[in-house]
Amino acid sequence: MIKIGITGQSGFIGTHLYNTLSLFKDKYTIIPFDDDFFNETHLLESFVQECDIIIHLAAMNRHSDPELIYKTNIELVKKLISALTKTSSKPYIIMSSSLQEFLDNPYGKSKREGRELFNQWADKNNAMFTGLIIPNVFGPFGVPFYNSVISTFSYQLANNLEPQIEIDNKLNLIYVGDLINFIIGLIDKYGPIIQGIHINKSLGTNDEYPPRELQIESQASYKVSEILEKLQYFKEIYYQKNIFPDLNDYFDLCLFNTFRSYISLDYFPRVYKLNPDDRGVYVEWAKSLSRGQSSYSTTKPKITRGNHFHLRKVERFAVIEGNASIKLRKYGTNEIKEFVLDGNNPSFVDIPIWFVHNITNIGNSNLITLFWTNEFYDPSDADTYFERV
Repeated sequence: MIKIGITGQSGFIGTHLYNTLSLFKDKYTIIPFDDDFFNETHLLESFVQECDIIIHLAAMNRHSDPELIYKTNIELVKKLISALTKTSSKPYIIMSSSLQEFLDNPYGKSKREGRELFNQWADKNNAMFTGLIIPNVFGPFGVPFYNSVISTFSYQLANNLEPQIEIDNKLNLIYVGDLINFIIGLIDKYGPIIQGIHINKSLGTNDEYPPRELQIESQASYKVSEILEKLQYFKEIYYQKNIFPDLNDYFDLCLFNTFRSYISLDYFPRVYKLNPDDRGVYVEWAKSLSRGQSSYSTTKPKITRGNHFHLRKVERFAVIEGNASIKLRKYGTNEIKEFVLDGNNPSFVDIPIWFVHNITNIGNSNLITLFWTNEFYDPSDADTYFERV
């Protein structure tokens, strides 16, 4: 088991990293971390001693006082190095930096100089260190007006606010899920090496050591106005017309999943338009501008299906006959949202990524449920993680 510590564990990237690592409890042990550790020397020293790998994400991104950003971020690095030095601990350190290193601002300066401090510590102690220079990160659950302009625009559009473009720069972008996969790749590659060094008390060889600097390539580059245009299109076609957009392009899929993470669950359930005639009722239950899979199930009374969640799939559950309870719980939280759907008034609920979900027949007759997902089911890559709501 690789023992991993994450500073900034409660932040945007930290939460995604923590949640993803926690899916693989047979491979990783996550050492608990709290931001208060930086103010309690003994707790920080105990933390670094337990870790094989530390991913240093803790940082201040924005503040009205630019100098406070610089001082805070440098101080965090110095406190971490002090704890490492005092305890003679030599975990593999992975530090997140950004393209702002190349800009003349306090945040970029703090990241550039912080990375150099870790380099000096690694040189002095023959330790393993990698500084990641990361493009602009976006994804679900980012904090509006703080983490990214995409978070801000998505929040504003989902809440019927009017986004404003201050500077129409071109942004180099990476989806948070792909950044997490990159970091986990480093963990899997160098974790066994650092464990061997700790066990054997050897220093390892230069060939086994990771690079000191890795600049992660962006997945896409768009002007701010182009991103806003895409998000406005998602609002129009999905939020207002209940049509799934074309999701064949991977960036558009990531952007769409980001946008819909800001739509309140109170938006659901949505009631279908019924088209009755002498033959019965016809209902258009899901429209998609790209490929997808439609299916249905019958469920006996008191039976529950599901109790799992997905990291990328877009799903719709529609009840057309019987009575159902659909429950959602955001992974890592305890709050449960329940929807009661009645087939006499056909309606649907869309399932956000990272939400554990199930559906239960709460009636006395068979429940008929229609399902739509944006991709075909592939047993070798099911994107399905089981956990009870």
